Amino acid sequence: MTSNKLKPGKGFEAIQNLPTMADVASLAGVSPMTVSRVINGKATVKKNTRDAVQAAVAALNYAPNQAARRLAGSRPIAVGFLYTDPNAGYLTAFLVGLLNQASLNNVRLVFERCEVGEPAIEQVHRLIANGVDGIILAPPLGDTVGLIDLIADLGIPTVATACGQADPRLSSVGIDDFLAAHAMTSHLISLGHQRIGFVIGHPNQTASARRLAGYQAAIAEKGVQNSPELIVQGMFTYRSGLDAAETLLNLTERPTAIFASNDDMAAAVVAIAHRLGLDVPGDLTVAGVDDTIFATTIWPELTTVRQPIAEMAEEALQFLVRQINALRNGTPEQPEHIVMDFALIRRQSDAAPRMRPPIRISDRT
Repeated sequence: MTSNKLKPGKGFEAIQNLPTMADVASLAGVSPMTVSRVINGKATVKKNTRDAVQAAVAALNYAPNQAARRLAGSRPIAVGFLYTDPNAGYLTAFLVGLLNQASLNNVRLVFERCEVGEPAIEQVHRLIANGVDGIILAPPLGDTVGLIDLIADLGIPTVATACGQADPRLSSVGIDDFLAAHAMTSHLISLGHQRIGFVIGHPNQTASARRLAGYQAAIAEKGVQNSPELIVQGMFTYRSGLDAAETLLNLTERPTAIFASNDDMAAAVVAIAHRLGLDVPGDLTVAGVDDTIFATTIWPELTTVRQPIAEMAEEALQFLVRQINALRNGTPEQPEHIVMDFALIRRQSDAAPRMRPPIRISDRT
């Protein structure tokens, strides 16, 4: 009995057996991105590297093939997500965005936790050895110079997220941290606050410096108090927020508002204010950045800058998939830097400063 099922013909088998760009890269000892640069005549490739790639192309009789490219583009994509130890609220929101988008794009996610420095570099090598097609970096990894140098040299598609100052060699997704901090500080000044404390984020993240600069710019523009004692170092952690709040709220002339660089530290400021018997926002206005779960699970709920964390993750993965498919098709894309909109969200933790009447002698008797 003859089967009526369609069978792949010799043409299909020939396409399957064609050498790929990855084969050329392996033989030449370079990355697929470098092979693509040579094939497309980019002048940035060193002569000895170009010669090695051309020799591999000749040895394998490789030629870009549109049908093979279409087949390559249909293969599943593996993406490595590299993170350190960000606050739980931020990571949870980011993972929701990643998982939602991965299910829509036939993407397999590989999660790897690491420390900044050599461990991160080792993890990148491990991810590539395990066959990932691209990498997404959570903060502060997008600000780690040695890691960025390695990824740029390897030519693997990568998107850094929430880095205050994007490296031109890598794609990035984030908000304008300077404008976000400027907007919140201006809002607090518009409420009537003249003495505003600021808690800086972790010093290894450029977003921290950008947010500090935004705060300082608004203070200078509006002509309110600009005292060094009002600026205290934090680390983007709840614990560091507690320490910063203790410092600010024990000043001889304490601030009437405190703007912390993220919601974790802002929540800690609220906790210390309560411990000291201060009413929030009656005695102290508190504001943060991110709009994570912390913002709506404490009392009073936080006024904050909403960073669209889940949407940033979705955008990063969509963009990375496009980059990977373009690379497979032999038409790699240049790095792109996507700046997403932020929003100032007013809740119950901000108000005009309370004006207390001066104490008179008759009031004391």
